[in-house]
Amino acid sequence: MAELVYPPVIGVARTMFKALDLRFDIQGAEHVPQRGGAVLVSNHIGYLDFVFCGLAARPAKRLVRFMAKESVFRHKVSGPLMRAMKHIPVDRAAGMEAYKHALAALRSGEIIGVFPEATISQSFTLKNFKSGAARLAQEAGVPLLPMALWGTQRLWTKGHKRDLGRHHIPITMRVGEPIAADPAEHADTLTERVRGRVQECLEAAQRAYPVRPKDAADTWWVPAHLGGTAPTPAEATALDRR
Repeated sequence: MAELVYPPVIGVARTMFKALDLRFDIQGAEHVPQRGGAVLVSNHIGYLDFVFCGLAARPAKRLVRFMAKESVFRHKVSGPLMRAMKHIPVDRAAGMEAYKHALAALRSGEIIGVFPEATISQSFTLKNFKSGAARLAQEAGVPLLPMALWGTQRLWTKGHKRDLGRHHIPITMRVGEPIAADPAEHADTLTERVRGRVQECLEAAQRAYPVRPKDAADTWWVPAHLGGTAPTPAEATALDRR
């Protein structure tokens, strides 16, 4: 079936990236399979992460179908677009429906995008991963594709105002080698392996990031363990609970 909406939306996004003069550094895009199903697993630090994760799959000419919270699909603007792009709504009170939808898509050869932390990490470090991505890959017989983003939190994230000005913000992405999802491996063990690989990608993206905070007030986007003033993981957990 022809993709009538997704390609034009990508075109609009690219125009927006150019208007904002974003500076992209993407490595590992060759790991995205050119055909067949895969579960793309990424960290989650900003509201626009799904847009950038999808960008990493474009060299392979692939479209990523993201699992996103159901409320996004109820919005009068984003809802029709999300459905037309065949993204998958997740109702946390009835998650099995989304799981079945994603499983069918994987078996038909789609790439499904998952943020296994479930919500944005306000500490900008990796939270614990839910095991759903691993279980999907195991049941569908497809690989897991680890990746990490860095810099997207500077554009728009939880607890901070949007900064969509022309500030030449760098966006760094690293995609790791696919991880085979052996059905014999316990899903929790596989999940921890994937989390470790995403952590490696994240650290590589952070090391490659070309700018440092301009002054003390600009350290909010840097994790506490790297000398920034972002909440610690414990503080971020408390913020999530509130």
